[in-house]
Amino acid sequence: MALPTDPAETFVREVDENLRRDQLRDIAKSYGKWIVAAIILFLLAIGGYLYWQSRQQDQASQESETMTAALDKAEAGNAKGALADLAPIEQSSSDVNRASARLAHAALALRQNDRKTAIDIYRDLAADDGLPQPYRDIATVRGAMTEYDSLKPDEVIARLSPLAEPGKPFFGSAGELVAMAMLAKGDRAGAGQLFAKIAADPKVPQSIRARAVQIAGSLGVDATASLPGMPGSPPAQ
Repeated sequence: MALPTDPAETFVREVDENLRRDQLRDIAKSYGKWIVAAIILFLLAIGGYLYWQSRQQDQASQESETMTAALDKAEAGNAKGALADLAPIEQSSSDVNRASARLAHAALALRQNDRKTAIDIYRDLAADDGLPQPYRDIATVRGAMTEYDSLKPDEVIARLSPLAEPGKPFFGSAGELVAMAMLAKGDRAGAGQLFAKIAADPKVPQSIRARAVQIAGSLGVDATASLPGMPGSPPAQ
């Protein structure tokens, strides 16, 4: 049998509920418009973000298609048409798309023997701290390749030494240029050792490693053991 409810307890509970109801009503009267406005702003922000995200995805897809069309035109020898397709992408809000289009523009300029335009593009990209580092690095390497004949050995070494380290993504290409610059300065021992490091790095493309083995050998450094298939290299397991 249930115990009778305490009238005092019931009264306190009813007063408490009425008080909370009155407080909510007062809050609704005082801040109701602001609360509704805040909810609307929140929903608008969410909707705006979703719309922006959708637009970004659409833009990226369209720019990717345009980039593909530009490269196809370049391969077909239509450099003018390719550059026209690349022009709007070079102003893209996407750093990756913009950098890719600029690199393609530089490559087309070199194909047309316009070294000045290519060099200017590579310098701009290398100095753009808003780009992902790999794009800046590849612009640095390609720029040094393009300018190599007009640069002093010390300039090549200073520009590329940070990239000419084993394990770095562009170690092979950057290391080759640094080693050649060291040779131009008469540092045969240093160049030979750097070529040997290039030959020993399995992440470096095979063609560069093979070339490094040969040049290192001409400098008195035996790096044949670094490359499978070369004379003196250990047999495959």
